[in-house]
Amino acid sequence: MWQEAFSKYTGEACDTDTVNPQDIYDMRSLDGLRLHLDHVHIKNCLLRPYFENRNQYPLVDDRELLPSFEVDLYEYKKLPGFSMVALERPLNFFQEIFQFDILHSPRLLDDSTTEAACPLFESILKANIETFESRLPKRSHKEFLSEFGNIDISAIENYDRILPHLLEIERAQVMAQDNTGKFYLAGVFGSFPSDLDNELKRFGIRIGKFKPGDNLLYEYNRLFVYTFLMELHGFPIVSERRTSSALFARRLHRMGEKFMVRVLGQSDRTITSLFSHAKAKHYPRVEKIALVQVSKDNKDTIAELKKGGFFVDEKKRVVILKVKYRQHKFNPENVREDRALSVYEQQVIHPITGECASHFNVIKDASSMTILLNDIVRGEYTGSIVYKRNELIQDTETHERRLKFLFAWLSKHQRRIIGYSDEFYSGVVKVLDSYLLAPDNYEPFNELTDLYQEVWSKYSYIQQARKLKVLEDLRERKYRGKKISYLEMLQTMHEIMNELKFEIVNYFDKLVETALKIGDRVLNDSYLIRKYISCPEEDLTPYGLDVKKYYGRIVMVLDEFRSIRKSRSLYEEGSVSGLV
Repeated sequence: MWQEAFSKYTGEACDTDTVNPQDIYDMRSLDGLRLHLDHVHIKNCLLRPYFENRNQYPLVDDRELLPSFEVDLYEYKKLPGFSMVALERPLNFFQEIFQFDILHSPRLLDDSTTEAACPLFESILKANIETFESRLPKRSHKEFLSEFGNIDISAIENYDRILPHLLEIERAQVMAQDNTGKFYLAGVFGSFPSDLDNELKRFGIRIGKFKPGDNLLYEYNRLFVYTFLMELHGFPIVSERRTSSALFARRLHRMGEKFMVRVLGQSDRTITSLFSHAKAKHYPRVEKIALVQVSKDNKDTIAELKKGGFFVDEKKRVVILKVKYRQHKFNPENVREDRALSVYEQQVIHPITGECASHFNVIKDASSMTILLNDIVRGEYTGSIVYKRNELIQDTETHERRLKFLFAWLSKHQRRIIGYSDEFYSGVVKVLDSYLLAPDNYEPFNELTDLYQEVWSKYSYIQQARKLKVLEDLRERKYRGKKISYLEMLQTMHEIMNELKFEIVNYFDKLVETALKIGDRVLNDSYLIRKYISCPEEDLTPYGLDVKKYYGRIVMVLDEFRSIRKSRSLYEEGSVSGLV
C-alpha cells in the first residue's frame, strides 16, 4: 500500500484516474489554497523523506501533538523545513510590513490576452528566474536553470515542481493573489518581523502577570507568559523561525488580514498552519499535520484504520494525521490556567484518496494513556520524553529514569488528568500508588530523594487541583453533571474548602489564590446577595436562612485560608531573614 500511496502523492502513478488537486480546490480562495498546499507539502515534505529512508525517519509520537508541546532537543537537518505566508489579496510592495524578494505574475492583462501577445511576459519570466537563482546555493544553479529557465515559476501550477528548490532557500516563501484573484508565488527570502519583547510585555500586563516597573513579578512570571503566548499559536518556546512565524501571524490577525502562515520545523517534523477565520475572533486558527505512529495499545483504532486503508505504512502503524486546536483565553480563576490550547478535532488523511476521516481517536485516548502510565512505572516503556526542557529520557529501565520520565509525563498531561473523568483518574491513582507507595521501592527511593519528592509534589498538585476543579463547576452551580440549587452549591463548596484548607496552603500558593478567587466570585454573586444576604432574617424562608448560614461559613473558611497563608508568608520571610 505504501508504494501506491507514495506514487499517488508524488504524481508518479500511471493511473489515469489520478486526480490533480488543482482541479478540485479553488485557487482563488485561502481555504482552497490551504487544502492544495496540504497535498503538496504532505507529498514533498513528509511522505517523500519518509519513503526515502523509512528505517531512519523520526516519526512523530502521538503524544507530541497534545498540548502543552514539548521542547525539541534534536534538529534533523536532512529533513525539509520552511516557512511561508499567503495573503488573500494582491501585494502592495512598499506598504507591506515585512521584507522579501518579490516575484511577479505574468498575468498582467485580462484572460483574453495570450501570453505570447504580452511583451512583458519574457522579461517577467527572466526577472523571476534571476531573483530566485540569486537566493539558491550556487551548487543548485545549473540544475535549476536547466529545468526552469523558460518556465513561469510564480504560477501555482508549478509550485509542486519548484518546491524542492524552494526548500533550499533560507527564510520564507510568499504567496498572494494576482490581478485575476488567483494565488501565485509572489516572493522568496521573506523575513517575518518578531517584536517579541513588546508582545510579551503587553500580553503579560493584559493578563495580569506583569506590572510596569515590577522587576520581581516580571522575573517570576516571564517564562509562564512566554510559554502561554507561544502555545496559543501552536508552538513551544523553540527556534526563531517558529517564534517569528507565530508573532507575525498574531500581528496579521490583529490587522484584520486574511492570511495563512505555515511552518515546517526540522526538529518537530510537523507542518503547522496559522490562519484567519471568520469565527476566530481573538487568535488565528491552529492546525498541525504530521506522520504519526499510532500507539500499539490503541487496538480498536488500529483495526478501524487498517480496515479503511488509512495506513501509510501498516507495519509501522503510520498515518497522516491533521489535528485542529481550540485556543483558550487566559483565566486566572481556572485551576488549569496554563491551558492555552486544546484539541477539538483529529482527522486521519487517507494516503490514496485524500479523504479526511474525523471519527478516529489517535491522540486523546484515555485508556491508552493509563496503559502507557502502567508501562512507565513497570519500567517497560521504551519511548522518549524531555525532562525539564533539557534532558532526553529514552527508556524507563532504572528507577532514576522512571522517576524522571514520570515527572515529565505528569507535567505533560497534568491538565488532562485534572479535567478527565473520575473513572480515568481512579485508574491513574491506582497505577501511581502501586509504584510510589510500594514497600519494595522504599530503599531505591531513599537514594533518589529529590527526584521522588519532585514526582510526589506533582502528583499532590494534581490531586488537590482536581478538588479545585469541582469548586470551579460549583461556582456555576454544577455538580457531577447536574444543575444544583444555591444552597447545595454553598453546602458542597463549604465541605470541599474545609477539606482543602489544610492541604493546599501547605504546598501550592497558586492553588490557594485560585481557591480564594473562586470563593470571592461566589460571595460577590449579585443575585445571591440581593435575594438572600441583604434581606432581613425575618423576611427569609427556612431555605433562605440556610443559604445565609452557609454563605457566612464560606466567608469564615476563606478568612481561614487567608490567615494561614499570611502566617506561612511571615514564616518564610523570617526564615530568609535568619539565613541573611
